[in-house]
Amino acid sequence: MNEGNVHTEEFRVTGEAVLTKIKELLHEGNIRSITIKNEEGKVLINVPLTLGVVGALLLPQLAAIGAIAAIATHCTIVVERADGTPPAV
Repeated sequence: MNEGNVHTEEFRVTGEAVLTKIKELLHEGNIRSITIKNEEGKVLINVPLTLGVVGALLLPQLAAIGAIAAIATHCTIVVERADGTPPAV
């Protein structure tokens, strides 16, 4: 999806890798929201992020993501980025 300076990316991961991937994505920056879906495509959690939301403010969301990871086998992480270009690989 492209809306001006917004685009989305999807990452398919195992339940145990969800939290690690989320932390990695947060360090890359420019994230507007993170949505985690189960294998059937049902949204399990949607975490909108705003500029300045870091550290302790994300702990409740990370705890919820960890709980989801514990029960999910495979997940899709949908990331909405604030800029129009994907991160350098």
